[in-house]
Amino acid sequence: MFVKFVLAAATTLATAVLLAPAAHADTLDVQPAKKQHHHKAAYQADAGIGPSRGMSMAQVEKRFGAPVEKLPAAGGDKPRHPTINRWRYNGYTVYFERNRVIHSVPDAVAAAPAS
Repeated sequence: MFVKFVLAAATTLATAVLLAPAAHADTLDVQPAKKQHHHKAAYQADAGIGPSRGMSMAQVEKRFGAPVEKLPAAGGDKPRHPTINRWRYNGYTVYFERNRVIHSVPDAVAAAPAS
């Protein structure tokens, strides 16, 4: 009986010793990052240059005027593929999902020819 008690105690102690390092955890304190713009379109919308996300087509046309060109719609063939409309303005293109702005992207600047 005493031998069983000693073996059980030794087994429990060995298990506790082996599992102790696995139960150890470190705490990492992280400060919140400053807001960074990872995309030119997000910066442009925040700067007030183009329409901001969520504006309707009517709001965009009222605030920024008629677009230079309304490009053909894409998608819309299935409910999972909403219609994407593109309106070109001077200096940027506005992308709509159905009738709401999803992106306002500045036009690419042509690279200067190498001399």
